[in-house]
Amino acid sequence: MSQGSGLSRGDKNRNARLTRLRGLVPVENAVVGIDLADRVQSVVVVDHDSKVLARRRVSRRAWELGPLLEWAMKEARAAGFAGVTVACEPTGHRWRVVGELAAARGMPFVCVQPLLVARAREAEDYTRDKTDEKDAVLIARLTTVLSCYEAENAASEWARLRHLGARRIALIEQITAVGHQVRDLLECCWPAVLSAAAQPLESKNWQAAVVVATAGSRGELDSVAAGGLAAFVDAVRAELPRWGGSRVSNRILRAAFDALTDPTGVAAQRPGALERIALLLDDWADARRKLADAEARMVAVLDALELTQLLASIHGLSPICAAAILAETGDPARFRSSRALVKHAGINPQQNTSGTLIGRSRISKRGRPGLRTAAWRAVWAALQSNTVLAARYQHLTTREKNQLASLQAHIACAGALLRWIHVVVTHRVPWNPAIAAGTPTQRSARAA
Repeated sequence: MSQGSGLSRGDKNRNARLTRLRGLVPVENAVVGIDLADRVQSVVVVDHDSKVLARRRVSRRAWELGPLLEWAMKEARAAGFAGVTVACEPTGHRWRVVGELAAARGMPFVCVQPLLVARAREAEDYTRDKTDEKDAVLIARLTTVLSCYEAENAASEWARLRHLGARRIALIEQITAVGHQVRDLLECCWPAVLSAAAQPLESKNWQAAVVVATAGSRGELDSVAAGGLAAFVDAVRAELPRWGGSRVSNRILRAAFDALTDPTGVAAQRPGALERIALLLDDWADARRKLADAEARMVAVLDALELTQLLASIHGLSPICAAAILAETGDPARFRSSRALVKHAGINPQQNTSGTLIGRSRISKRGRPGLRTAAWRAVWAALQSNTVLAARYQHLTTREKNQLASLQAHIACAGALLRWIHVVVTHRVPWNPAIAAGTPTQRSARAA
């Protein structure tokens, strides 16, 4: 006699997800598929067999679609449906406006992944033919078969954290781009100064020295050298606080001063390139100031959510790293399990088996790239001071069976960190190293 249903955990999770989606897309509702654009919107009302009941193409902005949703409701009721479910792709931020309009009218709202729409477009007639009208039907059709997801309904503080996280990423990209440009220009016109520090673009003394050398020099570095080493050091000391430094490195400044008289480089390019470098360094300093402000605001949001102290209990996880991760995840409570959060990051193992064939497993990379990057960066710092994470990394890279490479173990540790964050935030409990390490706690020992 068979015992139990034989359902796996994946079956149960999928069944629960489909039950939630069926509540948003009930059979008594028609589906309104919207292909969102800037000015022109394609809207279609379909039944659960994908039969088109009504269609309109209007020249309206996203925030002007309220009357159109009311029209769709009338058409659905005329066809015998009790209501409508609104569906669209998560295009920019327009979908949030549509979701707000639907919620104000008591209409359920879901989103459909653009990747699914693209695949459905090819499966429709085995071509890549694309029109807004066809996409609206495909969005509605995917919704009727529950190939959709419940849209995030973030509270104001969580929404603010996400916007600040997006700004932080943009500023980091700007700072990185400026650094690459500065190095590229110096390699052309003044390569000698790049040897003044082991890692010049990361040295605050080097950055301040280059600012002093290029500001107002118009390519005449000899005039800066003529002022003498003492004057050069004093000028760098005054510039250093703008770059977040306080201590002068005589070794770096001496090497930078000696480079002032080095003629190596393309002479004709030097005046213009040094002027451009001076402008880039101003942009660099301004971007760094804005980055510090954005990060301070993100930590302030964690304080408002009363999460700073809880997340600080995870050894090696800085407040800004935690804020960067949560800016990408939103409220972790919207994920049913910590495994779902790891999957959202796209660092869950992707199986490749068929019959007796067992292929090589890789991470799926189907989640949010920004979350993957934030978790990856946080692990680098956490491994230095978190003994549980370091022990896990050591075990994964040294075990006899199924030994992982360094980068693979790093990814596994990033997944563990995300699971810890999910537990800490959703249950509002401090991180417990004993539980994280898998060792028995006093409570479980007493129960045994």
